[in-house]
Amino acid sequence: MKTRTAWTRTAATALSLTLAACTGADPKTPAATKPDAAAPADAAAAVAAHPSALIPRPAQMVPGQGRFVLGPQTRLSVAAGDAAARTVAEDFAARMQRARGFAPAIDAAAQPAAGAVSFAIDPAAPAGEEAYALDIRADGVRVRARAAAGLFYGAVSLWQLATAAPGQGPTAIAAQRIEDAPRFAWRGLMLDVARHFRSVEEVKSIIDQMALHKLNTFHWHLTDDQGWRIQIQRYPRLTEVGGCRIPAGAAGRGEDGTPRPYCGFYTQAQIREVVAYAAARHIAVVPEIEMPGHAQAAIAAYPELGVRDVLKQAPPVSPDWGVHTYLYGVDEPTFEFLQNVLDEVAGLFPSKYIHIGGDEAAKDQWIASPAVQAKIRALGLKDEMALQSWFVGRIGKHLETRQRVLVGWDEILEGGKLPASATVMSWRGTAGAVEAAREGHDVILSPDRKLYLDYAQSDRDDEPSGRYPVSTLQDFYGFEVIPQELQGEQAKRVIGAQANLWSEHKRGFDRVELALYPRLDALAEVVWSPQAGRDWNDFQRRLVPQLARYRAQKVGASDAAYAVKFELAGEPGAAPQIRLSNQTGFGQIRYRTDGREPDASSPVYAAPLPAKAPLDLVATTFFDTQPVSAPRRYRIADAAEFGALGSAALTPCREGYNLRVEDDAARDGRADGERAALTVNLIDPCWIYPNAALDGVGQIEVRVGQLPYNFQLWHDTKNIVTRKAELGGALEVRLDDCKSEPVARLPLAPARGSAGISELRAPLPKLSGRHNLCLVFASGSHDPLWALDRVLLRPGG
Repeated sequence: MKTRTAWTRTAATALSLTLAACTGADPKTPAATKPDAAAPADAAAAVAAHPSALIPRPAQMVPGQGRFVLGPQTRLSVAAGDAAARTVAEDFAARMQRARGFAPAIDAAAQPAAGAVSFAIDPAAPAGEEAYALDIRADGVRVRARAAAGLFYGAVSLWQLATAAPGQGPTAIAAQRIEDAPRFAWRGLMLDVARHFRSVEEVKSIIDQMALHKLNTFHWHLTDDQGWRIQIQRYPRLTEVGGCRIPAGAAGRGEDGTPRPYCGFYTQAQIREVVAYAAARHIAVVPEIEMPGHAQAAIAAYPELGVRDVLKQAPPVSPDWGVHTYLYGVDEPTFEFLQNVLDEVAGLFPSKYIHIGGDEAAKDQWIASPAVQAKIRALGLKDEMALQSWFVGRIGKHLETRQRVLVGWDEILEGGKLPASATVMSWRGTAGAVEAAREGHDVILSPDRKLYLDYAQSDRDDEPSGRYPVSTLQDFYGFEVIPQELQGEQAKRVIGAQANLWSEHKRGFDRVELALYPRLDALAEVVWSPQAGRDWNDFQRRLVPQLARYRAQKVGASDAAYAVKFELAGEPGAAPQIRLSNQTGFGQIRYRTDGREPDASSPVYAAPLPAKAPLDLVATTFFDTQPVSAPRRYRIADAAEFGALGSAALTPCREGYNLRVEDDAARDGRADGERAALTVNLIDPCWIYPNAALDGVGQIEVRVGQLPYNFQLWHDTKNIVTRKAELGGALEVRLDDCKSEPVARLPLAPARGSAGISELRAPLPKLSGRHNLCLVFASGSHDPLWALDRVLLRPGG
């Protein structure tokens, strides 16, 4: 059985890479690492830091001579009256206290003393509010910028260099000069708190990491069909009613069967607190208030906001994921409501931009409404798409009266002409960005599959819940912001990019962190660093100390790119073997076969290992002496378990609508506890166990789970496949062809009464050779959604 073990090891030593990886200098004679006679007396006690461990990679970096030792004796120098510099110095000192256990004292002096780190607002520094210069020499450090944001980013770079080697106490930083500025003005991250709410402290922790990656825009998705998360004083029911839902399935029931609501919203005081916290880190917070679609929570609170001549009663706040059909109406009272809401929002968020959504506005209710159709005719519009364009234009004009710029998803381009000032966020690929830029609008790239953080990062069985196809760390790093179709002035309309974290399948904050990091590191380099300087292998080397920083800060980061994968292999008739690999091929895999965790002295994997039961194989990826993955265990009690396949390893019978979903109850059926992550298909619950070796097999054991079908597929609902239930419903096993007659049926009755994972068994007829096994759920209904957790073939009795 494959299990994931906790990653508790802290890296023991620093990397020995040279600055040559970033500068092209001869790696045999790295000038930046030569000892310097002028180094302080405690230099021998300092840990030598990786000289190039900066993410994102700076625009220009030149190695110098010697090294600077930063320790408790170091003074931070700021000029008297330079309030911005003092703020940056205080923040730097506090971060050093947390990271290395000491906070350098701050001096206010006209000239910095020898051996000091000076921070200064300097009109002669590199041009740009976010640009900075960082000079590190053996006798002192200078951080200069024209504006507070640039000075902050210079301090962040110095902090990264000071924490490139793990541990407490003094640290040595290679001498170098950095001149740096961002490639793009909008460097963003979107967090969806409507589907799963995140506390103020959790939001702040994300903002902190954004700042340390030089990201400057936090897009806060505050309203949707599943929840309204921002207090609007004029309309209290938005949070009283719209802020709560009853989750689908076991998650929405208490142990006594009574409804268990899921609630959460931010008070206006909390909103101001987060906005101020972000501003102190030079991050603008852009709120998103969805319209005209994704409005079910608001309409649940105030039904009169909906399409009134179609609605018969108030809908619930939705427990479902997917495309909903509740839209705002288009009458004057509804616009008065929206304008009042936006006025309160504008009072809370000083950001230049307000996001109004505009995506996935299914027009069914507008089409069915005589009142809406009359409105279309009265306005002289062509159709419902043109009505949405009119809707967006009206909202845009109102935002202009509040000195705000409307941002919307790329659907706002459809149906008519946008307000000239509107900015388009392109999520359905890059076509929206190209169209908008050619029409003279600023654009932000945020394409689905390319920059969406809710996609799974691997096809491993220990991968948390998420969407498919897999979106890897390397995929993120390879994204190019400016579409090839845009050149010259049109390309200048691209103001940046952002990653989006939708949270339907990210219930806990641990799942949020695993989705964010380290793909956020890749994004940071994509939007900050010059395109010509990006190098995947060099990025991975610089990521090694960053992963150690995450561990030191107790920030959860996915190691999917480096986690060891165990694969059973071997030619027919030959003894089976186990191959070890990782997703990127980076680093060395070290292993042990005695069940203990490997360390930097453990054997290096070089060739397949014998697959003999019992086995307790543990493997970890290292780079130099540092682990870059948590240990992974492959434990086998008997030979039959070598052929076990988990949920993620099975092949779906069809592509599209494949998800990795967290069960609605714990494995043992309780509401709380460890939940299984199950790979499901929302259209057809059908899976292939590929190339099964059936000689001597006489029994099949399958662990199954059932989930509530809380998915709204809109027009694709008609394509859902259901199969006639036999024996009250069964998991059917078919040979080779999924349309063939079953060779075995595993009745679902024993599993129907459990909200958790159940194990089913059935005999198999005597078969030989290798065949695909098709496993289909014939339950008579698509709800519940049945899923496989593990399939195991055992010898006959």
